[in-house]
Amino acid sequence: MNKPCRQIIACETVIKEMLDFIPPGMKYHSVEPGLHLRPEKLKEILQQAIDKLTGDADTIIVGYGLCSMAVIGLRAAKSTLVVPRIDDCIAMLLGSQKNYKAQLAINPGTYFLSKGWIESGIHLVEEFRKTEARYGKRRAAIVKDLMLKNYSRLAFINLGYRDGERYRKFSRRAADELGLGYEEIEGTTRLLKRMVHGPWRNEFVVKPPGQTIQLEDFRLR
Repeated sequence: MNKPCRQIIACETVIKEMLDFIPPGMKYHSVEPGLHLRPEKLKEILQQAIDKLTGDADTIIVGYGLCSMAVIGLRAAKSTLVVPRIDDCIAMLLGSQKNYKAQLAINPGTYFLSKGWIESGIHLVEEFRKTEARYGKRRAAIVKDLMLKNYSRLAFINLGYRDGERYRKFSRRAADELGLGYEEIEGTTRLLKRMVHGPWRNEFVVKPPGQTIQLEDFRLR
């Protein structure tokens, strides 16, 4: 009898945070980070990936939270679907939905950065540089003020990286460039590791083959 096969579908930024503890031989599939801004397209891409894998994988781990409802409606015909019961990918890096809410309670105007986002180039500094190159400094400054009006803190989530100083320096410079206060907060790989290895208990939505992920499954409070 073949051993159960688990495969992972996740945003490229999340995959970068998981590479150190994904077991050899476990297949993973990266999804373009920018699709967070296009939830309907993200849902389409995720469903297409699930449809391709469901004949080969007993379990498909979807490394997303609610993420603008992109996971709602997903189903796998022949595989169990596992999704962390969180509302945002940031919670994966902070270890739980509770820790994420605690950080937002400290400062709801927080912009988070981590190794994955920095390496993928998916962050506001890069977006503003592109805007400036395309429209000029004056218009870029207007866009910057509008996009940052609700932010006051940039928080670098440190997961204990071996080369953490490089990411810390980038985050400090980014905070200065964006005009935000800088803070480093301690993250944890606890939820990421549990997503890969289990057990999948209350912190995860687990859907048997053929069942659809629904909003009620998350019970977010």
